[in-house]
Amino acid sequence: MTYEIEVQNDDAYPVNDERLITAVREVLERHAVEAGTAVTIVITSNEDVAALNRDFRGVDSPTDILSFPADIPPMPGEPPYLGDLIIAYPYASAQAAREGHVLMESLALLVVHGSLHLLGYDHDTPENKAEMWAEQAEALVALGISPEIVPPLEKESDHDEG
Repeated sequence: MTYEIEVQNDDAYPVNDERLITAVREVLERHAVEAGTAVTIVITSNEDVAALNRDFRGVDSPTDILSFPADIPPMPGEPPYLGDLIIAYPYASAQAAREGHVLMESLALLVVHGSLHLLGYDHDTPENKAEMWAEQAEALVALGISPEIVPPLEKESDHDEG
């Protein structure tokens, strides 16, 4: 299916846009999301993410990724807009280095995780976490990434939806 996935990287952080787009597409296709649905991935600074985290979650610190589901229906004739994924590149990069993971695999994991949040998944209860982790693992395997990358990132991280 065709989706409208945009990567905004105004600070020109060294990322492979296509890898991130592929990660979102994998999640959307697995969930039979309507063709034409749009998602924006924003790669930004720790400071920008810390401000969003403070304003929307009451947590005064950066995190690896925030997910903001769209809350406004699309205008007539416009594609459905699923929401925004906001990644703090310096935070995520340091996290990958600390865990000994390939940066682009870690970023793909974050995009998969965030995309699942946009679709309504959460890890707020053991049952929800089990369901989300199973979906996440399937998407990661399809992307050629070992699901074993997940526990170390989750253990150290406080990423969440916005």
